Amino acid sequence: MADVKFDFTNKTVIVTGGAQGIGFTIARQFLEAGAKVSIWDYSEKALETAKSELSSFSARLQTLQVDVTDRASVASAAQTTFPNTDILINNAGITRDKSFAKMSDQEWDSVINTNLTGLFNVTKSLLEKFNSGSNHKRIVNISSVVGLFGNFGQTNYAAAKAGVIGMTRTWSKELGRKGFTVNAVAPGFIKTAMTNAMPPEVLQQMSSKVSVQRMGETSDIAQAVMFLSSESAAYINGTVISVDGGLTI
Repeated sequence: MADVKFDFTNKTVIVTGGAQGIGFTIARQFLEAGAKVSIWDYSEKALETAKSELSSFSARLQTLQVDVTDRASVASAAQTTFPNTDILINNAGITRDKSFAKMSDQEWDSVINTNLTGLFNVTKSLLEKFNSGSNHKRIVNISSVVGLFGNFGQTNYAAAKAGVIGMTRTWSKELGRKGFTVNAVAPGFIKTAMTNAMPPEVLQQMSSKVSVQRMGETSDIAQAVMFLSSESAAYINGTVISVDGGLTI
């Protein structure tokens, strides 16, 4: 898609899971729009790669190794990150797909702990770090279309992403009076390094399920996130935007 131009000069953004995939594109686009960006990610290798690829923005870029399931790790990052957060993008997530009958306790726990409890841990640790003098405080949570409609083999992931939507709507009610808007983006089939490694026939089958007959780009998700983080979306609160090419119609 053609990028809409946003200006986030003098804004500070935290992107969890921001060293790769959708999160990396979100982080890069905020940097291109003038923001200071702190990338939180579990993978030290991915952080090093992201830091190298974004070296032209080094004056406004911070990378921190953070385990969102570990409250001590999150608390340490919250103390180390840039002061006066304006925008938080809760993107960190994992998959451990298996049919319900075959899903292990560990596969359930790891996804719930990362994709749902991790989001709670990060937001809780940063709530008092937001710019107190600003009425432009934004939280955008990355959910998924499977959180809306379910998906075979993803009991853990669907449950976590549905929980993210519940959190989003609740926080929008609780935090709106404090200058926040809280919204969610629900991606559909998006092209990432993981999907690019799939056989072409599988990718074709996935694309055929989408009304526009193609998979989305990470930039499609990033643009929706940027819009919800902008002044243009100041009166949008508690909503879930599905960015899925018509998959869920």
